[in-house]
Amino acid sequence: MAESVYKVIEVIGTSAESWEDAAKNAVEAAAQSLQDLRVAEVAELDMRVDNGKVVAYRARVKLSFKYLGRD
Repeated sequence: MAESVYKVIEVIGTSAESWEDAAKNAVEAAAQSLQDLRVAEVAELDMRVDNGKVVAYRARVKLSFKYLGRD
């Protein structure tokens, strides 16, 4: 089996509806510019509050993808 190297980055997705949508938005947005995504791990959840009301859900997501920079 060939050896592989993976890179991990963090992205933050937002949603007015739910944390699940926020995480999904983060992954789908990142997938537009990253190739070969392998794993998405929700690292942290929080909410944006305005005037005592929740106005946005945020999900910090760690994404790993195959590193293609090796010769």
